[in-house]
Amino acid sequence: MKELINNLRGDKVIWAFIALLALISFMPVYSASSNLAHGANGSGNTVSFLVKHFAHVGIGFLMVYWVHKVPYHYYKALATPLMFIAFATLAFTLFQGKTIGGANASRWIQIPFVGISFQPSTMAFMILMIYVSRYLSKKREVEDTFQQSLINLWLPVFAILALILPANFSTTALIFSMVLMLVFVGKYPVKYIGIILGAGIIFLTFFILLAKAFPDAFPNRVDTWISRVENFTSDKPDEDVYQIEKAKIAIATGGIYGLGPGKSVQKNFLPQSSSDFIYAIIVEEHGLIGAILILSLYLILFIRFLIASHKANTLFGKLLVVGLGFPIVFQALINMGVAVELLPVTGQTLPLISSGGSSIWMTCISLGIILSVTKKEEEIAQELAEKEQREEALQRLIDREINGETEEILETTKQYTNEEVEKSYAVEDHSDNPMKAVIGK
Repeated sequence: MKELINNLRGDKVIWAFIALLALISFMPVYSASSNLAHGANGSGNTVSFLVKHFAHVGIGFLMVYWVHKVPYHYYKALATPLMFIAFATLAFTLFQGKTIGGANASRWIQIPFVGISFQPSTMAFMILMIYVSRYLSKKREVEDTFQQSLINLWLPVFAILALILPANFSTTALIFSMVLMLVFVGKYPVKYIGIILGAGIIFLTFFILLAKAFPDAFPNRVDTWISRVENFTSDKPDEDVYQIEKAKIAIATGGIYGLGPGKSVQKNFLPQSSSDFIYAIIVEEHGLIGAILILSLYLILFIRFLIASHKANTLFGKLLVVGLGFPIVFQALINMGVAVELLPVTGQTLPLISSGGSSIWMTCISLGIILSVTKKEEEIAQELAEKEQREEALQRLIDREINGETEEILETTKQYTNEEVEKSYAVEDHSDNPMKAVIGK
């Protein structure tokens, strides 16, 4: 285990928070899964849901490890090809006309030969943020006009949003707001951001009017999210009132300390208790203390993302941390806001805690890319430290050689006494005549 931890690169605090949130998730998922296990189509076995969640989290950790090993600048080259993959999967998902239990499920796609379903919108969200980060970092090198940015930046953005909007308004709104936040951080002109925001509002209004005029031309998910927004703003009763009421009862029942792990009552009545409304179950079982703890973990993770973005040595790295890290925290805040009725029901999960494969995996891939950015900064710091160590070792070697030569000279000098030195430098020659042998012959 120690060797495995030593092989992990990147921000160790982010690694710790990933592990902590994943560990926290097991208890509420296991507790809330009883609603599904004992439901109409359930087998009554809650352990299977725990094993499934464990598999999702385990695969997610492997994804984090593999992705963080890849140098993050590779994603700059992959951004455009990945956008085409996002377009293709979203288009296929939207027009496949799939239903689950008689309800429209155009947000999901089935992987052939595997039997695993996932939401392409979560993958498209991540790819789009990489693409926008690439564009903004490239724009610093080659300045684009507003007309050029409409084609190079906003046309792909609105194409992705248009494919997600009919089936999932909340994800569309989250993506659009996060893109606007990212381009603002990337110093895209504010007046142009205002124009794009106005265009987005006009497009959304036109789409709603079109959906109301031709209801048969759109999937029934459009009517669902339109009615949710209308009922939330007008306080009209609808089917979501039942979910919100049960969530508020769960939160109120929790009190300060909660009912205790696994002792939730509303999990048996609250739909999506292990995913969309898992925060309400956490508060019911662990009280206000648990609620504040979960909120604090996401806020501290947000601060850590800010630090990592500030330390990144390239603009692309900074934007990647902002574009991939901030949506994780904002999605968590939206999930909590829905549970306390600050926001309409959106279907956004609690990252790394809610059950579900695609949401966990896409979050883990995003965190892996963020760790890759922090790993690069760590590698640079390590190289500088090693360079300083090499310079210090070389300097010590030079000093030792110089000191050694000086001592050798001093030792040689000490071998001569003052008398010998005076004698060697005397003018008078007291030695035998060197020609004596010759003279004798």
